[in-house]
Amino acid sequence: MKEYYTIDVAGLKRDLPLCPLNDDLYIGAFVIFGDVELTVASAKALLEKAPPFDIMITAESKGIPLAHEMARQSGAADYLLARKAPKLYMKNVIKTEVQSITTAGVQTLYLDQKDMDKMRGKRVLIVDDVILTGESLHALEALVKEAGGEIAGKMAILAEGDAAERDDILYVQKLPLFDANGEPI
Repeated sequence: MKEYYTIDVAGLKRDLPLCPLNDDLYIGAFVIFGDVELTVASAKALLEKAPPFDIMITAESKGIPLAHEMARQSGAADYLLARKAPKLYMKNVIKTEVQSITTAGVQTLYLDQKDMDKMRGKRVLIVDDVILTGESLHALEALVKEAGGEIAGKMAILAEGDAAERDDILYVQKLPLFDANGEPI
């Protein structure tokens, strides 16, 4: 069985370890944490495709370096972060649940009044590292709508499996799913 899949993202090659979701289905593990070169190049590639927006939002935690770099490159003053747990400083919190295929159990994402005020009536760009099932995007969409924001677009570095066929997301590169032998399916 193949252990890695080599992908070209924004002109950079990376070897992704293949990880099992079950006995028959594997994914390529894409992690931008610590890879500054990949984060910078991916942010640039996404901004070239981005629709007009006023502010960005991402979910904790893998989208943080991407949203930060996109904000830096675009000259944005800030970006929003849907937290995995409410913090003491958060007031008037709203929440939504998400079941991600790569995380065990149901997760909850939270926003506070300060962040809701920043997006109310604004064009909000939803940003993530990888989209597979779209559950995290769905959760972020629910938070944006509840807060009174307008969804400007949904973006990710990679669209994995069937997500690459969706017409409601923008992405840099496709990433296939893999069979038990490590072959793309």
